[in-house]
Amino acid sequence: MLSKPQIQWAVQQMEKVFPNQTHTELIGSTPFQILVAIMLSAQATDASVNRVLPKLFHDYPDAQAMAAAPESRIQADIHSIGLSKTKAHRLKTMSQQLLDEYQGHVPDNRKDLMSLPGVGRKTANVVLGDAFGIPAFGVDTHITRISKRLPIVPENASVDQVEAALEAALPQTEWIQAHHTMVLFGRNVCKARNPECATCPLLKICATGQKLTQTK
Repeated sequence: MLSKPQIQWAVQQMEKVFPNQTHTELIGSTPFQILVAIMLSAQATDASVNRVLPKLFHDYPDAQAMAAAPESRIQADIHSIGLSKTKAHRLKTMSQQLLDEYQGHVPDNRKDLMSLPGVGRKTANVVLGDAFGIPAFGVDTHITRISKRLPIVPENASVDQVEAALEAALPQTEWIQAHHTMVLFGRNVCKARNPECATCPLLKICATGQKLTQTK
Protein backbone atom coordinates (compact mmCIF):
# COMPACT_ATOMS: atom_id res chain seq x y z
CA MET A 1 0.00 0.00 0.00
CA LEU A 2 1.16 3.51 -0.70
CA SER A 3 2.18 5.68 2.23
CA LYS A 4 0.37 8.90 3.07
CA PRO A 5 3.11 11.05 1.43
CA GLN A 6 2.96 8.85 -1.69
CA ILE A 7 -0.82 9.25 -1.94
CA GLN A 8 -0.47 13.02 -1.61
CA TRP A 9 2.24 13.03 -4.29
CA ALA A 10 0.07 10.92 -6.61
CA VAL A 11 -2.86 13.32 -6.29
CA GLN A 12 -0.53 16.26 -6.95
CA GLN A 13 0.67 14.60 -10.16
CA MET A 14 -2.89 13.95 -11.29
CA GLU A 15 -3.72 17.60 -10.60
CA LYS A 16 -0.85 18.66 -12.85
CA VAL A 17 -2.49 16.73 -15.69
CA PHE A 18 -5.99 18.03 -14.88
CA PRO A 19 -5.55 21.31 -12.97
CA ASN A 20 -8.21 23.35 -11.19
CA GLN A 21 -10.92 20.66 -11.18
CA THR A 22 -13.09 22.18 -8.48
CA HIS A 23 -16.55 21.30 -9.80
CA THR A 24 -18.39 18.66 -11.76
CA GLU A 25 -18.62 18.99 -15.54
CA LEU A 26 -22.37 18.48 -15.26
CA ILE A 27 -24.68 21.44 -15.83
CA GLY A 28 -26.45 22.83 -12.77
CA SER A 29 -26.65 26.22 -11.04
CA THR A 30 -28.67 25.39 -7.90
CA PRO A 31 -28.42 22.62 -5.30
CA PHE A 32 -31.57 21.04 -6.77
CA GLN A 33 -30.20 21.09 -10.31
CA ILE A 34 -26.83 19.73 -9.17
CA LEU A 35 -28.59 16.89 -7.33
CA VAL A 36 -30.71 16.05 -10.39
CA ALA A 37 -27.69 16.09 -12.69
CA ILE A 38 -25.67 13.79 -10.45
CA MET A 39 -28.59 11.38 -10.06
CA LEU A 40 -28.95 11.19 -13.84
CA SER A 41 -25.23 10.58 -14.34
CA ALA A 42 -25.39 7.08 -12.84
CA GLN A 43 -24.37 4.62 -15.58
CA ALA A 44 -24.31 7.47 -18.11
CA THR A 45 -21.69 9.86 -19.44
CA ASP A 46 -21.61 13.49 -18.39
CA ALA A 47 -21.93 14.49 -22.04
CA SER A 48 -25.14 12.48 -22.52
CA VAL A 49 -26.62 13.94 -19.34
CA ASN A 50 -25.68 17.51 -20.25
CA ARG A 51 -27.53 17.15 -23.55
CA VAL A 52 -30.86 16.72 -21.78
CA LEU A 53 -30.38 19.06 -18.83
CA PRO A 54 -31.16 22.45 -20.44
CA LYS A 55 -34.68 21.39 -21.47
CA LEU A 56 -35.22 19.44 -18.26
CA PHE A 57 -34.27 22.43 -16.10
CA HIS A 58 -36.34 24.76 -18.28
CA ASP A 59 -39.39 22.56 -17.77
CA TYR A 60 -38.71 21.68 -14.12
CA PRO A 61 -36.39 24.26 -12.51
CA ASP A 62 -37.17 23.24 -8.94
CA ALA A 63 -38.60 20.49 -6.76
CA GLN A 64 -42.13 21.88 -6.94
CA ALA A 65 -42.21 21.78 -10.73
CA MET A 66 -40.61 18.33 -10.89
CA ALA A 67 -42.97 16.84 -8.31
CA ALA A 68 -46.01 18.20 -10.16
CA ALA A 69 -44.95 16.81 -13.54
CA PRO A 70 -46.29 13.51 -14.89
CA GLU A 71 -43.63 10.84 -14.61
CA SER A 72 -44.08 10.07 -18.32
CA ARG A 73 -43.13 13.64 -19.25
CA ILE A 74 -39.98 13.52 -17.15
CA GLN A 75 -39.08 10.21 -18.78
CA ALA A 76 -39.65 11.69 -22.23
CA ASP A 77 -37.21 14.50 -21.45
CA ILE A 78 -34.49 12.06 -20.36
CA HIS A 79 -35.28 9.14 -22.68
CA SER A 80 -31.85 9.27 -24.34
CA ILE A 81 -30.18 8.43 -21.02
CA GLY A 82 -30.01 4.85 -19.81
CA LEU A 83 -32.53 3.65 -17.22
CA SER A 84 -34.80 6.59 -18.03
CA LYS A 85 -37.93 5.01 -16.53
CA THR A 86 -36.27 4.28 -13.20
CA LYS A 87 -34.56 7.66 -13.12
CA ALA A 88 -37.77 9.54 -13.93
CA HIS A 89 -39.54 7.79 -11.06
CA ARG A 90 -36.72 8.61 -8.66
CA LEU A 91 -36.59 12.25 -9.73
CA LYS A 92 -40.31 12.68 -9.15
CA THR A 93 -40.38 10.90 -5.79
CA MET A 94 -37.18 12.66 -4.67
CA SER A 95 -38.73 16.02 -5.54
CA GLN A 96 -41.91 15.18 -3.65
CA GLN A 97 -39.90 14.20 -0.58
CA LEU A 98 -38.01 17.51 -0.75
CA LEU A 99 -41.37 19.29 -0.68
CA ASP A 100 -42.81 17.14 2.10
CA GLU A 101 -39.80 17.16 4.41
CA TYR A 102 -37.49 20.03 3.47
CA GLN A 103 -39.74 22.81 2.11
CA GLY A 104 -38.41 22.07 -1.36
CA HIS A 105 -34.79 22.68 -0.39
CA VAL A 106 -31.95 20.19 -0.83
CA PRO A 107 -30.55 19.28 2.61
CA ASP A 108 -26.90 20.04 3.26
CA ASN A 109 -25.98 16.95 5.26
CA ARG A 110 -25.23 13.38 4.22
CA LYS A 111 -27.83 11.65 6.39
CA ASP A 112 -30.76 13.62 5.00
CA LEU A 113 -29.46 13.47 1.44
CA MET A 114 -29.19 9.69 1.66
CA SER A 115 -32.80 9.48 2.81
CA LEU A 116 -33.88 10.69 -0.64
CA PRO A 117 -34.88 8.11 -3.29
CA GLY A 118 -31.98 7.26 -5.59
CA VAL A 119 -29.34 9.03 -3.50
CA GLY A 120 -26.50 6.88 -2.22
CA ARG A 121 -23.36 7.86 -0.36
CA LYS A 122 -21.37 8.79 -3.48
CA THR A 123 -24.12 11.04 -4.83
CA ALA A 124 -24.60 12.63 -1.41
CA ASN A 125 -20.89 13.35 -1.08
CA VAL A 126 -20.65 14.92 -4.53
CA VAL A 127 -23.70 17.09 -3.83
CA LEU A 128 -22.21 18.22 -0.52
CA GLY A 129 -19.03 19.29 -2.29
CA ASP A 130 -20.45 20.79 -5.47
CA ALA A 131 -23.65 22.36 -4.16
CA PHE A 132 -22.53 23.46 -0.70
CA GLY A 133 -18.73 23.45 -0.67
CA ILE A 134 -18.75 21.00 2.23
CA PRO A 135 -15.68 18.71 2.20
CA ALA A 136 -16.66 15.18 1.17
CA PHE A 137 -15.07 12.53 -1.06
CA GLY A 138 -17.40 10.92 -3.56
CA VAL A 139 -15.94 7.59 -4.68
CA ASP A 140 -16.96 6.28 -8.10
CA THR A 141 -15.66 3.44 -10.27
CA HIS A 142 -12.77 5.55 -11.61
CA ILE A 143 -11.51 6.52 -8.16
CA THR A 144 -11.90 2.94 -6.93
CA ARG A 145 -9.94 1.63 -9.91
CA ILE A 146 -7.06 4.07 -9.40
CA SER A 147 -6.98 3.38 -5.67
CA LYS A 148 -6.72 -0.38 -6.19
CA ARG A 149 -4.20 -0.20 -9.01
CA LEU A 150 -1.63 2.01 -7.27
CA PRO A 151 -2.54 0.51 -4.67
CA ILE A 152 -3.93 2.83 -2.01
CA VAL A 153 -6.26 0.08 -0.79
CA PRO A 154 -6.35 -3.73 -1.18
CA GLU A 155 -8.09 -5.23 -4.20
CA ASN A 156 -11.01 -6.40 -2.06
CA ALA A 157 -11.55 -3.00 -0.39
CA SER A 158 -15.09 -1.63 -0.29
CA VAL A 159 -16.08 1.79 -1.59
CA ASP A 160 -16.34 3.01 2.01
CA GLN A 161 -12.79 1.81 2.66
CA VAL A 162 -11.53 3.67 -0.42
CA GLU A 163 -13.26 6.82 0.81
CA ALA A 164 -11.78 6.44 4.30
CA ALA A 165 -8.25 5.87 2.97
CA LEU A 166 -8.33 8.93 0.73
CA GLU A 167 -9.86 11.14 3.41
CA ALA A 168 -7.21 10.01 5.89
CA ALA A 169 -4.38 10.80 3.47
CA LEU A 170 -5.54 14.18 2.18
CA PRO A 171 -6.42 17.46 3.93
CA GLN A 172 -10.15 18.19 3.98
CA THR A 173 -9.57 21.31 1.90
CA GLU A 174 -8.39 19.10 -0.98
CA TRP A 175 -11.14 16.47 -0.98
CA ILE A 176 -13.49 18.13 -3.47
CA GLN A 177 -10.80 18.95 -6.02
CA ALA A 178 -9.10 15.57 -5.59
CA HIS A 179 -12.40 13.83 -6.29
CA HIS A 180 -12.94 15.63 -9.59
CA THR A 181 -9.29 15.29 -10.60
CA MET A 182 -9.25 11.54 -9.98
CA VAL A 183 -12.49 11.05 -11.92
CA LEU A 184 -10.97 12.73 -14.99
CA PHE A 185 -7.69 10.86 -14.55
CA GLY A 186 -9.58 7.57 -14.42
CA ARG A 187 -11.59 8.40 -17.53
CA ASN A 188 -8.66 9.54 -19.62
CA VAL A 189 -5.44 7.96 -18.30
CA CYS A 190 -6.06 5.13 -15.82
CA LYS A 191 -8.84 3.70 -17.97
CA ALA A 192 -10.57 0.40 -17.28
CA ARG A 193 -9.32 -0.94 -20.61
CA ASN A 194 -6.00 -0.04 -22.18
CA PRO A 195 -4.76 2.33 -19.47
CA GLU A 196 -2.04 4.76 -20.54
CA CYS A 197 0.54 3.24 -18.20
CA ALA A 198 3.63 3.93 -20.34
CA THR A 199 3.09 7.69 -20.22
CA CYS A 200 1.39 7.88 -16.81
CA PRO A 201 3.07 10.26 -14.33
CA LEU A 202 2.32 7.76 -11.54
CA LEU A 203 4.14 4.83 -13.15
CA LYS A 204 7.13 4.89 -10.81
CA ILE A 205 4.92 4.22 -7.77
CA CYS A 206 2.13 2.21 -9.44
CA ALA A 207 2.40 -1.55 -8.90
CA THR A 208 -0.19 -2.35 -11.56
CA GLY A 209 1.33 -0.01 -14.14
CA GLN A 210 4.78 -1.48 -13.66
CA LYS A 211 3.45 -5.00 -14.17
CA LEU A 212 1.52 -4.04 -17.30
CA THR A 213 4.43 -2.21 -18.90
CA GLN A 214 6.82 -5.09 -18.17
CA THR A 215 4.58 -7.57 -19.98
CA LYS A 216 4.42 -5.53 -23.19
